[in-house]
Amino acid sequence: MTVAPAKTTQRGPGLRTGSLGFPAILGQGIAVISPTMTAVLIIPLAFASAGEGTWLAYLFGTVMLLFVVFCINEFARRSAAPGAQYTFIARGLGPVPGVLGGWTLLWCYLLIGTAGLTGFAIFSQQLLDALGYSGTVKPVLFFAVSAALCWFIAYKDIRLSSYLTLALEGLSVACILSLAGYVLFAHGFTVDTSQLTLKGVSLHGMSLAVVACIFSLVGFESATALSGEAKNPLRSVPRGVIMSLILTGLFMVIMGYVEVFGTRGSSTPLSAMDAPLNVLAAAYGVSFFKIPISLCAMISFFGLSLSCLNAGSRILLPMAEHGVFPHQLAKTHGRNETPHIATNVYITVMFLIPTVLEIFTSPLNTFDNAGTLAAWGFLVSYFGISVAAPVYLKKRGELRPRHIVITVIACLCLLVPTEGSFYPVPPFPTDIFPYIFLFYLAVGGAWLFILSRRRRTLFSEIEGDLEATLAAHEQRAEPVPAPVLSRPDALPDVVPDAI
Repeated sequence: MTVAPAKTTQRGPGLRTGSLGFPAILGQGIAVISPTMTAVLIIPLAFASAGEGTWLAYLFGTVMLLFVVFCINEFARRSAAPGAQYTFIARGLGPVPGVLGGWTLLWCYLLIGTAGLTGFAIFSQQLLDALGYSGTVKPVLFFAVSAALCWFIAYKDIRLSSYLTLALEGLSVACILSLAGYVLFAHGFTVDTSQLTLKGVSLHGMSLAVVACIFSLVGFESATALSGEAKNPLRSVPRGVIMSLILTGLFMVIMGYVEVFGTRGSSTPLSAMDAPLNVLAAAYGVSFFKIPISLCAMISFFGLSLSCLNAGSRILLPMAEHGVFPHQLAKTHGRNETPHIATNVYITVMFLIPTVLEIFTSPLNTFDNAGTLAAWGFLVSYFGISVAAPVYLKKRGELRPRHIVITVIACLCLLVPTEGSFYPVPPFPTDIFPYIFLFYLAVGGAWLFILSRRRRTLFSEIEGDLEATLAAHEQRAEPVPAPVLSRPDALPDVVPDAI
């Protein structure tokens, strides 16, 4: 088949290449996973099913998702295109699955960003309560403050965005680990044998807990969205993806152990606690931790929304370049070198979702529902990238048996949270969330069908552009060194391909 040349899009000078070091890439992945969110809100959900095995459920979830990371990094080591996760799936499975994969990722980052806005509102109010100003601010004002700050930083400079999210999440994690250290060592360290021996843990309960753990670990792949702006991306991005999962997974294993240990004997079980870290602070006589924990959680959720805005806008950018969305969304700012129009659109929708839902429900319900709905998008995306990896390697003549084994294990691991989301049947409205997501996918498929009918060469143009982009970014990421001449009239024995 003859591949049509890519359609040229008139836009700004492009993204700021080579501007992000490894810490910024790592920070992007960690911020979207948001380990603080798990520590302050999610661990009680895992405990409700796993009990004394909560720490092990998080360890299982981390190991299971590592196989998905191995599939992602088969692409990340070879290509540094902007919006990489979308382009990865397209490179492996073709334009149609690629566009639907990008459509799915837009859903993921939009809803996780919405959860960030609501989490910011929840803990901002908790901070005011701790300071004696209860119920004085409407949640929509907190949404607006967080969204406006996210927009300004993302609009101005990706370097500021990325390093700020790393600093904010690092500060929050350090504060939480300080409390955890006090809980473990304040009265002399003792080994919790009930947890290590998995007392009372059932296989069914553990499998249900692993579902919650996997959903609280998603987002590590977002580092690939910044591939086009990373320094040495073929090295830093794969490292960022795998290290963000390992570090956050380890943090969650530790906090799962600490929260179960520290709340044992409490009149309220951990599974019923809305703010387990505040309970720990009060129980161990360090109530002054409540204010810094609320403050750190608040800024962590702000960093979560900011990271999702950065990732989502960089998925919109190549999709708009390929004609899936209006070409205006592919423009970049002349001075800031950021996808400013895509950023404007994405943050507007992200702000409107919790603002409208505030009429009908509380920020906490919106937080829970947005995170659950986003999880379906991550599952589909991870299935897509896991299947795309061996297909992509086969096209390059690099497929080995171990790649097939890794893909099979990754897909089997992803079936665990997929099955766990259907059985046992969750309560309303969670039970209809899979069908809401399927409807969203159907809308994306219908839109793609309409576009392909309007422009018959759409898919061949996308394929051609992906080929050109891949070649350009591989050449940029791995430049060929200039030959060394021993004398002015000497010629190199071999002329490099790049010349």
